[in-house]
Amino acid sequence: MTIERIIRIMAGAFILLSLALGIEGSPIFVSKWFLAFTAFVGFNLLQSGFTGFCPPEKLLAKMGVKRSEGGSCCG
Repeated sequence: MTIERIIRIMAGAFILLSLALGIEGSPIFVSKWFLAFTAFVGFNLLQSGFTGFCPPEKLLAKMGVKRSEGGSCCG
């Protein structure tokens, strides 16, 4: 699995989990404040699209995960 795929899976999982924890109709609702985490993940995806800076990419590269052939996940 490549860095790009891992980051996409992580972002999707974080967004879905934080929505499930932050929406009152959810069976695992905890607090509306989990929606702030959803916004944080979305903001980081947006900024990485513009700047090319992606902290998880750096961490995964140091852990030895291979990059995709098309370049980095964030630019």
